[in-house]
Amino acid sequence: MSEAEQQKMLSFLGLCAKAGNMTTGQEACVAELRGGTAVLALLDAAASANTRKRVLDAAVIHQTPVYEISEGLLGSAIGKAGRMVLTMAKGKMAARIETYLKDEQPINHSTLTSHTTDAGVQAQQ
Repeated sequence: MSEAEQQKMLSFLGLCAKAGNMTTGQEACVAELRGGTAVLALLDAAASANTRKRVLDAAVIHQTPVYEISEGLLGSAIGKAGRMVLTMAKGKMAARIETYLKDEQPINHSTLTSHTTDAGVQAQQ
């Protein structure tokens, strides 16, 4: 994704946050993923191994794509510094975010295994 496209997406995420069309925080997002209402999830690159594992495990069950965003950009885009994960439910705003991410590769469970192994945490298989 180009720098200009990334900036547009981050600005639009701020608008989505103001409109209340997203869920943020690990526990709430995992609940949305497990409930099957989330159509996509965004994960900050600085998220801990535990957060990555919980989000990806929940996303795999319902085949929800999870995209990684550069470190620190997610929280600053939505005006809540330190947020590591967000989910969006089906709707026009989520569809717009998906158009920005159409050329990006979602994170898969094998990416989780390599990150947790590198971090010294044993991955469960």
